[in-house]
Amino acid sequence: MTTSYQHKAGDLHFLKRLNRSAILELVRRTPGLTRADIATHAQLTKATVGAGVQSLLHQGWLREGELQKSSGGRPGRALHLSDDNHVLLGAEVGVHGLRLVACTLSGQLLESHHEHLVPTTPEVTAELLAQQLDELLRTASVKERHCLGLGVALPGPIAPGKSVLRLAPNLGWRDIRFLDLLRPHLPHLVGTWLMDNEAKSAAFGELYFRTGNIPESLMYVSAGTGIGSGMVEGSHLPLVARGVQGLAGEIGHTVLQPGGLYCHCGNRGCAETLVSGWSIRAALGIAEEQDLIETLLPRLNDPDVQVTLRRAGEALGILLLNLHHTHNPSEIVLGGSLTRLGEALLSPALDYFKANQNRLLGTTQQVPLRVIDDSTFVAARGAAAQVLASTIHGPSDLI
Repeated sequence: MTTSYQHKAGDLHFLKRLNRSAILELVRRTPGLTRADIATHAQLTKATVGAGVQSLLHQGWLREGELQKSSGGRPGRALHLSDDNHVLLGAEVGVHGLRLVACTLSGQLLESHHEHLVPTTPEVTAELLAQQLDELLRTASVKERHCLGLGVALPGPIAPGKSVLRLAPNLGWRDIRFLDLLRPHLPHLVGTWLMDNEAKSAAFGELYFRTGNIPESLMYVSAGTGIGSGMVEGSHLPLVARGVQGLAGEIGHTVLQPGGLYCHCGNRGCAETLVSGWSIRAALGIAEEQDLIETLLPRLNDPDVQVTLRRAGEALGILLLNLHHTHNPSEIVLGGSLTRLGEALLSPALDYFKANQNRLLGTTQQVPLRVIDDSTFVAARGAAAQVLASTIHGPSDLI
């Protein structure tokens, strides 16, 4: 996701918009600020803040709350993002399904939908996704709101600065302009359109929708059909690590076992050959049309399942340690469908990470590692967060 726009020096409209963006960002990160608080933090005059806040209240971006004492000493109204007027759409195209959300400015889910499907072509997938989005837009909680746009998360690296999915190895898609396939089916959907890698979208949303104690950086690890990660830094407009070819975070294709099994990408010994939904299917003979998690949960006491998941968990622990040593984020978040397998997979991974993360520095400080038990809509929600960030910081005249 990239945001850039040009303006003329001294452009009054641009300056007003810049001030409104700054006000929105402050209230988004720290709900409950007063006008005086905002003037202090943003180093703007009270008149400028007053005019900006009034405009944002009128447009339905902000709402006023309770009276409270501000840093300036005079009681003022607390300001919050308004969750009553706008909607953000997010969607994830997964290997085995579509996940859609409609959410408010603060990230609260208004509607969500998970559609299971067998992997198919980009064209068929785009048409089905458009149908599902149309239905979402017609729901009672969404249809009267102003839509700010759509973000789509996809299972592979995205070309930096371009809306091109370079490769989705577990789908067999290459160089796909997915938004171009989707647009003709949704001509009425206005606002920001963007697409990104699913782990990067998830990481962005986990940081951007956070308020209060916001970490300096966050690494999201997606353990599902494939294995990926995304890292974001900063709280104002979080920066997503991408790499020159969009490959940053493709940890599933780092080599853990030289000369090992062939991966879907064509290399041998990739991490995904040891820990991924598809490698677990292959090891246990689970058909593609079967739901992996629902099939495994009743079999967690079977010896062959226990051995397979323990080995996969140990490989996941190695990946987590490698990410800790190479990126050293403030917080690691582990999500994806495989976390639903519980201790059989997670205990070996977390035990390995905990036992080894401090060997290099010898410190007792632990990097927080949080597991999301149900991350069904995390990437879709993150794509919606990217729409909000692009709207606030981009060239749109919506604010």
